[in-house]
Formats: sequence, structure tokens, C-alpha cells
Amino acid sequence: MIGDSAIRKGIVDRAMAILLRPKLEWPVIAAEPDTVGGLYTRYILIMAAIPAVMGFLKMSVIGVGLPFMGTMRIGIGAGLTGFIVNYVLSLVGVFLVALLIDALAPSFGGQKDRVQALKTVAYAYTAAWVASIGQIIPGLWILITLAALVYGIYLLYVGLPVTMKCPPDKAAGYTAVTIIVAIIVGWVVGFFVGAATGMGGAMMGAAGRSAYSGSDATFDANSPLGKLAAIGKQAAIAGKQMDAAQKSGDADAQAAAAKAMVAATLGGGLKVEALAPDRLKSFVPDSIGGMKRTDLSVERNGALGMQVSKAHASYADDAGHSVKLDVTDLGGAKGLMSLAGFAGVEQDTETDHGYDKTYRSGDRWIHEKWDSGGRDGEYGVIVGGRFSVNAQGTAASLDDLKSAVASVNLAGLEALKDDGVQKIQ
Repeated sequence: MIGDSAIRKGIVDRAMAILLRPKLEWPVIAAEPDTVGGLYTRYILIMAAIPAVMGFLKMSVIGVGLPFMGTMRIGIGAGLTGFIVNYVLSLVGVFLVALLIDALAPSFGGQKDRVQALKTVAYAYTAAWVASIGQIIPGLWILITLAALVYGIYLLYVGLPVTMKCPPDKAAGYTAVTIIVAIIVGWVVGFFVGAATGMGGAMMGAAGRSAYSGSDATFDANSPLGKLAAIGKQAAIAGKQMDAAQKSGDADAQAAAAKAMVAATLGGGLKVEALAPDRLKSFVPDSIGGMKRTDLSVERNGALGMQVSKAHASYADDAGHSVKLDVTDLGGAKGLMSLAGFAGVEQDTETDHGYDKTYRSGDRWIHEKWDSGGRDGEYGVIVGGRFSVNAQGTAASLDDLKSAVASVNLAGLEALKDDGVQKIQ
């Protein structure tokens, strides 16, 4: 019988191998005799527990940051419930994605094999599972998650031709469809976890019409699915460029290829230079109503070619009211922001002491949250599919928070939505 330490060592070795040398490891994985049960017991059950555990720590111990809502902690009981639901549904989700990969194989010139399909999902998910540790690292987990998303797409693109025997020239379409399936399954998991913990979840909206044409996997270009497919194909092209760069041994070329993959996936094929801190600072007012600004900070950070700028200010008055105002240039995530409608994030929840709703008004996304008991809330707007302006704090009414956001020159920000944007050739 293999001891626990040997199993752990085997998992660590396999995870490191698929992350560090995927092109060499996928053929090894494909050739290994295995079963669905074996894959679960020796790898999936353990690796899938990482995000579930980290999610519990984040939600119940550290606190989870929600778009426009600030930081929230939930009770240990609800957190444990969320952990169990998240873990179980994740295990089910892996199998569902594997089933669909297996079913789609003939459409892309591949060979149906359920075990190989499960291998594909399990090892392509490795990047996301390992990166979930970043949830407990304040300020960095978003970038870590995005990097894992990009690398997971690359792992999938490299692995499908090996495990499912599809022709390399059809791997891009196969990858795109698989990404869409994984996203949908992920939403379902997130919805039920949110319901179980009482934190709610993004409601799944209409996916839009799509036109599937056999192995080419083409979609209506104007539909959300079409846009997602286009991003997947761009990532696949960037993956080919990364392969060429690795073969060349040119470190600069490899770095450029990695940046191109990030831009293709997150920027929708666009390279975006976020506004310089001084430019973003100019949008922060000195005062809001009767509240004076008490502090101000601005910064611009970047990783793998993706930049994000943020200006943060605090305001207070003698009546005990205080507001925190954030103006953020989402920069390199501009492409994904354009797909916000596909996520179906509109929601409207009411309680005895307040409400929480997210909705679209014209081209802008708006979030409102108010607690009449504590006299605190949040009001946020996304303009130009790129800039987030958010006010939260204690106020006489939500109108004060709306006024705080309105004090920012939103039209001026929106006019800069294409500033620093370049199309990747």
C-alpha cells in the first residue's frame, strides 16, 4: 500500500511537472493507465480541496472582497456549509466538464475516452487549484487568479491534442468551447455556494444566441458566446507564439509571448496602458458635500503586461459621517469587462432593513447597497467598460454616497476609455 507521504509527494511532483513543463508532461499523463476512481482518489479529491479550504478561510476568517461591496465575513457555520457545498460541487463540476469534453471530441477530430477527458480537466485545472492559495494574500490574489486563468487555458490548449487525439489545428476551437463549458459550470457552482452561505451569487443571465458549425466551433460574433470563443481562439494563437518563443530560447521573446497571452485573454486582444497616477488623481475631489478629504493615495501596478491604476481617498465631517472613495482604471481587464452582461450580474435583494441591487443603466453598470439600521452602504458605477468609481461608508442616506460618486467627473473618465489602448497585431 502506498503511504500518505508518498501520495502527497506524487501529487506535488505531478502538479509541478504539469505547471513547469506541460509539453513534456502531457504525453506522460496520456500514456498512464488510469481510471476515473483512481484519478479522483490520487489527485482530484486532494487538489480540489485547496480552493474550498482557502475559500473558507477567506470568507469566514480573513473576509472576502465583493465588487462594489467592500469586505464581508460570514459566520463559521455558514462558512463550513459553503466549504462543503463548494468542495462537493467542484468535484461534480470536474466530472461534468470531462463528460462534455468527451462528447465533443468527435466534432473536433478527436477520440472519445472518458478517462482521458477527466485527465485533461484535472491537470488543466491544476493552475487554478494551486493559485487559489492566493485568496489569502491581500492585494495580489486578483492578479494571481488572472494569471492562473491564462495559464490554465494554455495547459488545456497544449493538452487536448495529446489526451483527446484531436488535430493540432482544431485545438483552438476545442479549447474555446471547453472554456465556455467550464465557465458555465463554474457559475453554477458559485451560485449554489452563494445560496448555501447566504451571500447570494451572480444570477445566470441569458447566454445569447450561438451558431455552432461542427469542428470549427464558430459562434455569432456579436453574441456573448461569440466574444468568449474569440478570446479563447486569441489565447490559443498566443499559445502558439509562446511555443515558438520557448523553442527559440530567447528570454525576451518568451516574456513578450507571455504578455501577449495575458492581453489576448483578459484584454480581448487589446493592450491597455492604465492611466498614470497623476491623471487618475485629478479626478478625486477635495471635498464631498460638507465632508473634507482626510487622506489620498494613488498607485499603478502591473504584472505580465496588465496594468491597473487606483486612487483612494477618505472623507469625514463633524457629524460622524465618513466616506471612502475609490477611482480605479481596470486597464488590462478591459476586454473581460465588456462581457459583464454574459455573467448575468444583475440582482435585486431586499431585507427588512435595506436592499442590495446591481443593474445596468445604458452603458453603465451600477451597484447600490444600503443598510438603514447602520446608516451605511455603497454606491458604485462602472463607466466606459473600464473605470470603476465606488463610494462606501456611513452617511445620512444613500443619496450622499451617490453624490460622492457624482462628484467625480464620470463623463471625463468615460471619454478616456480608449486612452492607452492598442490592438495587438
